[in-house]
Amino acid sequence: MIRNYLKIAWRNILTNKVYSALNILGLAAGMAVALVIGLWVQYQYSYDKGLPGYSQLYQVRRNFNSNGETLTFSSTSLKLADALRNNIPEIENVAESDWMGPHGLKVDNRKFYLPGVQIGSDFLKMFRYPFIEGNAETALKDPYSIVLTESTAKALFGNESSLGKTVRVDNVHDLKVTGVLKDLPANSSFQFKFVLPFSYLEQTQSYVKASRTGGFGNNNFQIFVKLKPGISYAQVEPKIIDIEKSEPESTNARNSKVILQPLQDWHLYSEYKNGIANSGFIDYVHIFSIIGLLVLVIACINFINLSTARSEKRAREVGVRKAIGSLRSDLIFQFLIESAMVTFISFLCCLVLVTLVLPSFNSLTGTSIAIPYNSFSFWLIMAACVSLTALLAGGKPAFYLSSFNPVKVLKGSVNGGKSRSLSRQILVVVQFSCSIALIISTVIIYQQIRFAKDRPTGYNIDRLMATDMNDDLDHNYTALKNELLQSGMVQSVTTATSPATDVGSHGDIDRWPGKLPGETVEMGYIGISDDYFKTLGIKLIAGRDFIPGSKADSNNVVLNEAAVKRLRLKDPINQLMTNGNQRLRIIGVVKDALMISPFAPADPSLFYPAKGGNLIYRLSTNVPTHEAVEKVTTIFNKYNPGFPYGYRFVDADYNSKFQIEMLIGKLSGIFAGLAIFISCLGLFGLAAYVAEQRTKEIGIRKVLGATIAQVWLLLSKDFILLVVISCLIASPMAYYFLHGWLMKYDYRISIGPGVFILSALLAITITLITISFQAIKAALMNPVKSLKNE
Repeated sequence: MIRNYLKIAWRNILTNKVYSALNILGLAAGMAVALVIGLWVQYQYSYDKGLPGYSQLYQVRRNFNSNGETLTFSSTSLKLADALRNNIPEIENVAESDWMGPHGLKVDNRKFYLPGVQIGSDFLKMFRYPFIEGNAETALKDPYSIVLTESTAKALFGNESSLGKTVRVDNVHDLKVTGVLKDLPANSSFQFKFVLPFSYLEQTQSYVKASRTGGFGNNNFQIFVKLKPGISYAQVEPKIIDIEKSEPESTNARNSKVILQPLQDWHLYSEYKNGIANSGFIDYVHIFSIIGLLVLVIACINFINLSTARSEKRAREVGVRKAIGSLRSDLIFQFLIESAMVTFISFLCCLVLVTLVLPSFNSLTGTSIAIPYNSFSFWLIMAACVSLTALLAGGKPAFYLSSFNPVKVLKGSVNGGKSRSLSRQILVVVQFSCSIALIISTVIIYQQIRFAKDRPTGYNIDRLMATDMNDDLDHNYTALKNELLQSGMVQSVTTATSPATDVGSHGDIDRWPGKLPGETVEMGYIGISDDYFKTLGIKLIAGRDFIPGSKADSNNVVLNEAAVKRLRLKDPINQLMTNGNQRLRIIGVVKDALMISPFAPADPSLFYPAKGGNLIYRLSTNVPTHEAVEKVTTIFNKYNPGFPYGYRFVDADYNSKFQIEMLIGKLSGIFAGLAIFISCLGLFGLAAYVAEQRTKEIGIRKVLGATIAQVWLLLSKDFILLVVISCLIASPMAYYFLHGWLMKYDYRISIGPGVFILSALLAITITLITISFQAIKAALMNPVKSLKNE
């Protein structure tokens, strides 16, 4: 019997090629979207899950009470690391870290500038990245050791074993290779090319050695911990939350609570609000999960509408089968078999589509997703999804077709009636409501990105470049600066402790004029050298800049507008503040510059005189960029011969702050386009069905003098009405969700009526294009032939 059902299903597919193609193409597209999004969601959830014991790994953070507002920081002190290591028995390992940017690695003539990390010796015991050579127990014991990743080892030593060999770091120290790790997977929160022991930093950097004996307020480092097996965070939390209160003389320690964030939450829950990690990339994972489901539902609606619309073609078959004894359950089973066959064929097409689009999708999203053909669980989930889709898409047609009265259908009196037509119209409205809502969302996202990009940054990022300092550049800085300026390729040069597009360090202001009892302020601390404000194009609006080379400015600072506003200083020039035991005098105020987020207010910041590790310079405007870079490269190689010249354009760094929003906008646009495409496939089929059903009516109207335009309007107006209703439903729905999304940004657009009108016009235009082919085709048909056929 099942074999017979399969034969009938296959014959029906071949007999109705156009409608079968529309069903299969629509379902395949919907399933492909759902599968791609499903694989992407699974990839996001898989971050760091490959590490053994990942559930016991945490990062230490601080919740800082800033006048009733809870701010969460990942920066911590070495004193806190020692306190956790020595006083909390439930903690098995502690690793302190000072993240660093790219550094120079050199072996003979092979020179590379690669990102690495300096971290405590327990790190590789906690984060069990697989070793190719060496082991976690001894790899970071020696301060002058280095652990390489596989690709780094191959770049430096070729195919030879690198264990025990020497690598020169920053052209200063020779370090012994004590281990080689497999390259880190793309879905790892840590991304580095080599690891140095934290003890190396303590041996070579005096500020780190001093920080070890400093207080809880010296928050310049990161800490990672591993809890003992069977120990939960709930057991540890009461012991660590107030651990810094043992230093009541420190304002920072007195107002800080120590918390842990589990490794499994780092990627998806990166944003803290009032001390709780409840948002982040997980918001977008939820959004696209819903989009994937909606697109699949839209495809299923196509199947339902086209199957029920063509019910008359199957009515006599149902009548004959019932007349010769078929039960309704047999017919339901038959139609579900047909639905399953169409769904299965669609799934095979879906796999082909996904295989074709995944390389482009991975390039767009920066992921490494692949279909897990060898995974039993994948096929089990796919089987369940295909079955559910077949049931969802074929259930209503099966029950509807099997309900026909055999006497009526054999007499030829079957009629779907208004109720059947209404149900199809409702489904079309649901389809287009979802599609139009996605169109509106895409437009709003791009408007928000454009709004933030057009926002004044407070500094000039055009032709501004940055290079990470190393010891050679630091020692030769004055000569390098002079030669760059004399070359005519560069307008100005400076250094800073923070990149031009970030604030790398924050600190407390303990006392200032007008301070309220118990009030605390934490702001960005940026050390700058001569010509910093000139190089970046930040305007001085009050007071003066630092005097080049003057020791008289060692205790003087410059504030930005946001800092002045935060401290409520009406006349800030020459006012005194206190940071710990250091008295600071305000000598100038500069305009705010957007160094952290283009969607948020400028960070309150304090500038003090110091040479930093970020070399920043502006190319001359009268020289082509490529020519200037070539000549600047020659000068850098002269003063830094040990390593290749590395640089970044600051405008690229700034634009990278829009990366997530740009990705979400592109994906929304793609999925909105696919949703509209799938909806239009169904609309095309329904338009063909309506034209076929009204062939005789159209013929009579043309005989009586109806024009092509009148016939086109007759067939189009009902569909246009459905799309207009969809617009009225989609607009408030989209407004509700988009308004909530925009509220997460301090700097945001207002949603006006224009976007809804534009989206409605676009949807109506697409609808007219879709149905006009069938409408005009019917209008051009010779009425003699249509009436004769009837």
